[in-house]
Amino acid sequence: MGYVDVAGVGHTLPDGRELFSEVSFRVGEGAKVALVGPNGAGKTTLLKMVAGDLPVHEGAVARSGGLGVMRQFIGMIGDDRTLYDLALDLAPARLKEVGLRLAAAEHALADGTEKAQLRYANALAAWGEAGGYDAEVLFDTVSVATLGLPWDETRDRPVRTLSGGQQKRFALELLLRGEDEVLLLDEPDNFLDVPGKRWLEERLRESSKSVLYVSHDRELLARSADRVVAVEGGSAWVHPGGFESWHEARTARHERLDELRRRWDEEHEKLKALVLMYRTKAAYNDGLASRLQAAVTRLKKFEEAGPPPEPPKDQNIRMRLSGGRTAKRAVMCEELELENLTFPFDLEIWYGDRVAVLGGNGTGKSHFLRLLARGGSDPDGPQINAELTPVAHGGRVRLGARVRPGHFSQTHDRPELLDKTLAEILWRGDDWRQGLPRPQAMPALGRYELAGQADQRFGTLSGGQQARFLVLLLELSGATLLLLDEPTDNLDLASAEALEEGLRGFDGTVIAVTHDRWFARSFDRYVLFRADGEVVEVPEPVWEGRS
Repeated sequence: MGYVDVAGVGHTLPDGRELFSEVSFRVGEGAKVALVGPNGAGKTTLLKMVAGDLPVHEGAVARSGGLGVMRQFIGMIGDDRTLYDLALDLAPARLKEVGLRLAAAEHALADGTEKAQLRYANALAAWGEAGGYDAEVLFDTVSVATLGLPWDETRDRPVRTLSGGQQKRFALELLLRGEDEVLLLDEPDNFLDVPGKRWLEERLRESSKSVLYVSHDRELLARSADRVVAVEGGSAWVHPGGFESWHEARTARHERLDELRRRWDEEHEKLKALVLMYRTKAAYNDGLASRLQAAVTRLKKFEEAGPPPEPPKDQNIRMRLSGGRTAKRAVMCEELELENLTFPFDLEIWYGDRVAVLGGNGTGKSHFLRLLARGGSDPDGPQINAELTPVAHGGRVRLGARVRPGHFSQTHDRPELLDKTLAEILWRGDDWRQGLPRPQAMPALGRYELAGQADQRFGTLSGGQQARFLVLLLELSGATLLLLDEPTDNLDLASAEALEEGLRGFDGTVIAVTHDRWFARSFDRYVLFRADGEVVEVPEPVWEGRS
């Protein structure tokens, strides 16, 4: 059995800002510990330090047992890795090393030389000694469970051809079925449909592995976490109970910290008053000099010890999604068929509608949003978001007059933003929005709790910070049709609530793909992409589909 001990760990950002300090907790043998907290508080950074991806300069991290790690994003735009590459990335270090050597030797066989054949034979022997053949049995089991096909037929398939949920399910199956005794999972439920989330909840509960994971899905946290580590306010604290009692414990903790700070302030004022009194009296009474010195020493020690920590401030995120009036019919689909995904279907979406697109992973929901984001199928219509991958389809889909689509991608795949700072992105503008000078950009970033990240590159932000910034870009674009693909996946609770509030005030049409059971309840129409290829409208959320 494995465990993780984190003792007094701190981390300072490259710009000199302290992200967190004095973080201590333990993931005991077989425990399921959830890391929660605001976006950007340092949860992913902490996971990277435990995994050994980032150095630990302050404090210490101790681990026992094999370590399996799943990052927040598995397959990104432009990712040419195959499932075999992904499986090796998730394998133990020794197996990964010999697997890469075997792949290179197999590729070199094309030379036809005796040396290449000998290298391949040696690599094959090393693969067997490292447990490679047992691993291939596991890969095959996972391939069948996830994709319904044997490993021989899927190992060379590019990761990017799988939906986000299929990628996550493949990785989770490998890790949960594998030999590693400790798992670090960053947003494991992202991209999973609701049956997939329920599967994950059950597998976490029944697993004997020690698991440290980050999630913002309240239902998954309530059903799977034994303990909660809250990263907030520049440090962390541990709630020994589950997530259902965490909110109550957090409120009680904040009240206790408020009381301790009030008492500290009162004592501080008393000590300062005492020093002032003795200083005044000692000016004409030498006999009080010793008492003055004692009071000064007492005040100095009190101030050096410092005040108790203050409760972290609640986030105040204000999303001002404005929109604008459009034609009554915003989206018109006639015999629309997404190639190899759906049967033909008709759908009309009206100005002001709030439409939740539901269904299992791989049923075509994200393709549908991407097709709308490109302006539909009208060859004479405007070419919008042309950088998005085309969607093979039949039938017709049109956007109404004055409908201006704004697309939020599930994977935040905006490579052109990665190396630019937030202030630079806002200042430069693009085809969809005017640039903002810094004096105007800073208040906009402040409304999204991103003012402190103005000079930070987009690619270095946390997943939640990226999501908030992408919503800000939608706000500034003047979009009248919001196409949101899993917008709450990486958002903390306060950010998700701010998004819901912003959508309530949006003067336009909203179409959102979501597996967020809480978020879906705020919509008034539900379109279900069924696993059998049919697309139907349903009166309430239906969590159907394959995982």
